[in-house]
Amino acid sequence: MNVFAATNTSIVFGGAGFIGTQLLKQLSADIPSHRLISVDIRDPREKVPGVEYRRHDVREPIPFDDIDLPDIYNLAAVHTTPGHEDWEYFWTNVLGATNVCDFATRTGCRFLLFTSSISVYGPTETPLSEDSPKEPNSAYGRSKFQAEGIHRTWFANGADRRLVVVRPAVIFGPGEGGNFTRLARLLARGRFVYPGRKDTIKACGYVGELTRSMLFARNLDSPEFTYNFAYPERTTTESICAAFSDVAGFDIPKLVLPLPAMLSVGLSFELLNTIGIKTSINRARMRKLVHSTNILPTALTNAGYTFETDLPEALRRWKSESDATFV
Repeated sequence: MNVFAATNTSIVFGGAGFIGTQLLKQLSADIPSHRLISVDIRDPREKVPGVEYRRHDVREPIPFDDIDLPDIYNLAAVHTTPGHEDWEYFWTNVLGATNVCDFATRTGCRFLLFTSSISVYGPTETPLSEDSPKEPNSAYGRSKFQAEGIHRTWFANGADRRLVVVRPAVIFGPGEGGNFTRLARLLARGRFVYPGRKDTIKACGYVGELTRSMLFARNLDSPEFTYNFAYPERTTTESICAAFSDVAGFDIPKLVLPLPAMLSVGLSFELLNTIGIKTSINRARMRKLVHSTNILPTALTNAGYTFETDLPEALRRWKSESDATFV
């Protein structure tokens, strides 16, 4: 895809992370003469050649005075759920949105892309599109919904501004280190059992496809565009395991652990936490595993976007890029 750039500079807040790194690679490939700046609170997991890396916390006012008229991609967030106190999500996601939008106003930015989340809808068995009610049931989802409003206020308060809001589902791929990586490791060891049921719908998408969709949205002739990002096909826990089996040769799991038994295990790990033995396992995380996220990319497909991959093809690319280790 050839990207038309109205400016000479793109700045990615949260550029050191999993999605930010992939986005910088995509921008570097599609706009080779563009000035690319990554701003993050941490060092990059992988440096992209030609990118300027700057350290800054978006919870603080953004001080850079050497940047004019940039395109801005705001990916900065606290997102692991559960994993943080409720106030931490709002402190970073809402205050960060305020500071990024203030910076956008100060620098004359005309294009801003914000990564929200399908968490703004809450869990759902019913398929939902962008126009469906927003019923976030977590501090993360509520903070992202508030941050969307801050970006929309920026958009409404200036002439010739463009805003893209993307709501990604579960994103996987090289460097992810999250749900799909943990699943691959358990499948490789033959230790995965279905949590509660096999038919939980989990909207998901490949990281390279997500960043490709971002640049597609960037090029649309639309002042404001909000879209969900996930594969159009409904993916269940069982179909994800089957895809891993097909691509990597893992044995297909058969056992289902009933929810009451799951919660008992989660409680035991919570008790271990109280005596100093820390793990990421708890009842809240386990309940999340049995809740469907049935989210449709309606706006994206209606705008003419064609997915380059499906779930099996995405896993094949990941396997190829990660030397079959899925990390």
